[in-house]
Amino acid sequence: MQLAPCYPVVYQVLKPLFPDCLWSGCEHSRRIALTFDDGPHPEYTPQLLKVLDRYGIPASFFWLGVCVNRSPATARAVYESGHWIGLHGYDHRSFPMLSPIELKQSLEQTQEAIAQACQLSFEAVRDVRPPNGFFTPQTLDLLRQWNYRPVMWSVVPEDWLRPGVAIVVQRVLQQVKSGSLIVLHDGYHGGADVAETADQLISTLLEQNYHFVTVDQLWEGR
Repeated sequence: MQLAPCYPVVYQVLKPLFPDCLWSGCEHSRRIALTFDDGPHPEYTPQLLKVLDRYGIPASFFWLGVCVNRSPATARAVYESGHWIGLHGYDHRSFPMLSPIELKQSLEQTQEAIAQACQLSFEAVRDVRPPNGFFTPQTLDLLRQWNYRPVMWSVVPEDWLRPGVAIVVQRVLQQVKSGSLIVLHDGYHGGADVAETADQLISTLLEQNYHFVTVDQLWEGR
């Protein structure tokens, strides 16, 4: 079942209810953020990285710890290319299904995997996007207690279901506006199309005078 038409409505409802989360950037600036979940993948992420490098576009990646441990060299390549790194949990279990202890372990295991792969400090990775976009007020309270920053989204084209590159691109272009925070996937679900999707999107959005920034830069602009 495709829920793509519902996500713009969900965004409009949830954004004012949970203002401490990063849902989007400034609506008066042409700055937008392109983000990728569920990686790194040993095949799909390097393909995507070539596209980003060709355009000189910074992106933000929300990684699964288990995937970082499987592909540490790919993770290192993404980091060394200057992209922003965030957490997506260790194994994509929805945060509300975890106990506080399990959630903390999931985040810290992912931080440790990233720190080892990318040779950076454990505390450097603090942005968190909940798997499946599922969270509760308690989830957000715990993230704040542990000094994490919750990152959500404003444009979700449901690319993980692989409806086709043309449809994903169309969905993004119909919704994108100043400050948009776009979610795509470079993992096992949807990643096979991600390089081509990103290529088409970046080319078109640059022609429309959008400026790509990282999630960290969107936080700074709030």
